[in-house]
Amino acid sequence: MTVTQLKYVITIAGSKSMNEAAGKLFISQPSLSTTIKELEEETGIEIFIRSNKGITLTPQGEEFLGYAKQVVEQYELMEQKYITGETQKKHFSVSAQHYAFAVDAFASMVKQFGMDEYEFAMYETRTHDVIEDVRNFKSEIGILYVNDFNRKVLGKIFDEDGLEFHPIADCEAYVYMHKSHPLSGKKKIKMEELADYPCLSFEQGNNNSFYFAEEMMSTYKYRQLIRICDRATGLNLMKGLLGYTICSGVLCEELNGDDYLAVKLDEDERMTVGYIIRKNLTLSSLAKKYLEEINSFMKRNYV
Repeated sequence: MTVTQLKYVITIAGSKSMNEAAGKLFISQPSLSTTIKELEEETGIEIFIRSNKGITLTPQGEEFLGYAKQVVEQYELMEQKYITGETQKKHFSVSAQHYAFAVDAFASMVKQFGMDEYEFAMYETRTHDVIEDVRNFKSEIGILYVNDFNRKVLGKIFDEDGLEFHPIADCEAYVYMHKSHPLSGKKKIKMEELADYPCLSFEQGNNNSFYFAEEMMSTYKYRQLIRICDRATGLNLMKGLLGYTICSGVLCEELNGDDYLAVKLDEDERMTVGYIIRKNLTLSSLAKKYLEEINSFMKRNYV
C-alpha cells in the first residue's frame, strides 16, 4: 500500500466516474483501475462498487477512505515540514447538535490559540451528521446527548462505527422559552401546561427517527409542533409564537442573550451530554483544550 494509492482512492471518491478521476490525476483510466484493483486485493476489501451509473464507495470503502484521508494529511504535513520547508496550518474541527455551549467553548478555544497557525471548523448540524463527521474524520470531536431512550440504539451505532462516547454532564429536562412566555414565572412546568404552545424541534432530515431527536420527550404526542433547522429561528419563534423546546438547562447568555430562560420540566427525564471520538484516538492539544472549555462553561452556567 502506498500514499499514491491512497491519494487515488480519495480522488475517485470525489469524482463521478473513474474516467473523471483519471483525468484529474493525469493517468489513463485502465492504469487507475488496475491500481485500485491491486489495492483491493492487497487489503482484502472491496473499496468501490462499479456500475453503468458510475462508482460508489462500499461501507468498508467509506471507512478506508476516512483512514486514507488521515494518512495523506499527515504525510503532506511531514512533506511540507521536512522536504519543501513550507508550513501548513494545523486543522481542528468539531461537529455538534444545536448547543450554544458547544459554540461558546469553541470560540473561547479559538481566541486562546489564535488563527495564525491553526485552521478551525465548527459544524452545528443534525445528530446523524455529527456521528458521520467523526466516523469519517471530518471532525475530531462530536457533541451530542444520550438518555435511557436512545442509549441502546446510539450505542450500537457507535460500536459499529468505531466510536466511543464520553460523558460531560448529566442533566435534567428543562423547558427553554422567552421571558415573555406566560409560563416563564413558574418553578416547574408539566407537559399538559404546554399543550397550547408550539414545541420547537430540530429537523433531522432523512434520519428523522425518534432516536436521533435532539430534544428529550421525543415520543411525546405534541399537539403543536414546528420543525426548525437552526437556533436563531428557534429563538425568534420562542418570542414571536411563544414557542418552547425541551433542553438540558445549560444556558449561554453570551450567545443567546438574557431574554431567554429555562424552567424545570416536571417529568422524570434525564440526559447525558457528552462527546464522541474515534476509538483509540489520542486527542490533539486543541481537542483537549476544547473539552476543558466545555467543562469550564458547565461549571459556570449549568442551572
